[in-house]
Amino acid sequence: MHPEWLDVPCAPLDETAEGAARKRQSQLTKPPGSLGQLESIAIELARLQGSPRPGAEKVHIAVFAGDHGVAAEGISLFPQSVTAAMVRNFAAGGTAISVLARELKASLEIINLGTVDDPGSAPGVLDLQLAAGTANFTEEPAMTREQLFRAMNAGRHSAERAHLEKTQLFIGGEMGIGNTTSAAAIAAALLGRSAADLVGPGTGLDPKGVSHKAEVIERAFRLHAPHLKDPLEVLRRLGGFEIAGLAGAFIACAQTGLPVVVDGFIATAAAVTAEQLRPGTVDWLLFSHASAEPGHAAICEALGATPLLDLGMRLGEGSGAAAAVPLIRLACALHNEMATFEEAGLQ
Repeated sequence: MHPEWLDVPCAPLDETAEGAARKRQSQLTKPPGSLGQLESIAIELARLQGSPRPGAEKVHIAVFAGDHGVAAEGISLFPQSVTAAMVRNFAAGGTAISVLARELKASLEIINLGTVDDPGSAPGVLDLQLAAGTANFTEEPAMTREQLFRAMNAGRHSAERAHLEKTQLFIGGEMGIGNTTSAAAIAAALLGRSAADLVGPGTGLDPKGVSHKAEVIERAFRLHAPHLKDPLEVLRRLGGFEIAGLAGAFIACAQTGLPVVVDGFIATAAAVTAEQLRPGTVDWLLFSHASAEPGHAAICEALGATPLLDLGMRLGEGSGAAAAVPLIRLACALHNEMATFEEAGLQ
C-alpha cells in the first residue's frame, strides 16, 4: 500500500530546449567548453525548465523540522530541545538559511512536522505536528503509515505551492536532532551497505560516538530486516518526518517539472529514497555541494551525481544548496547575456 500520487510519472525533459541551449553555447564568444561546468549547468537547466534561456532568480526554500526517537540512544551531542528552539530561530530570521534566503531574495517557509518541545506559534511556520517526534527505530518503526504519508504529503504540498508561484528552483532543507543517524540508516539500507560505511560525526561526535551510532543502526537493521527491501518501508521504519517531507517534495517537484537544488547528507538520503520510490526523480535534481559527512560521497556515487561545490559544509538547513544558487545564477547570466560571434561581428 502506498499513496496513489507516487504513481504519477515524472515530467518529461525538454530535449529541444537542451539542444538549443547547447547550440547557443557553441556560438558564444569563447573557446568551446572554456567555462566548464558553468556551461553544463545552463544547458541542464534549459532541459529542465524547457527554455533555451534558463533562469534562477525565483527560488523557494522549504525547511522541514522534526525530532527523532532514536536520540534516546545517545547518538547526538545536543538535546532534542534544540530542534524546537531552532524552529523559533528560523521564524525570527536568525539561522544560516534565513540569512541566505534574504541574500538570495528567496521565499522561505518553515514546516514543523513534529518536535518534542512545542516551539509555539510563530510567523512563517506551518505547524503540522504529526507527533512529538518519531518513535525510537531500535524498538519499533519510526513512523506509522499515516504519519509517513502525511509527512510526505507535506513535502508534496510545499512543492505544489512553489510550482504555482512559478518558482524556478526549489530547495529543501531540514532540522532535527538525530537526523544524520536516520539518514545514514536509510542510505545504508537502500544501498545495501553497512552502517559503518555511511555514519559520520553529525553534530561533532568523536570516533567512539561514531562507532556507537553505527552499532545503533545495525541493531535497528536486525529488528527491521524482513522489511528493508521495500523503500517505502525503509523510510517508514528508519526515517524521520523531515526526511519523508523532503522525499515527498522531491518527487512532487519531478512530477510537476520543478528543478530542485539538493542540499547535503540528509537531503541526499531523501533524494535516493525519492528515486527508488519514483524512478526518474533524480533527473530533476541538481546536487549543490559535497557534504563533509562521510556517507554523502557514497550516495552521490549511487545516484551518478556530481556536486557543484566542495566547501567542507555539513550544517544542513538547505544552506549548501542556497550557497550554490549564486553560481547557478552566474551560469544563467553568462549563457543568456554573452554575445555570439555573429552579434560581436567576429565571424
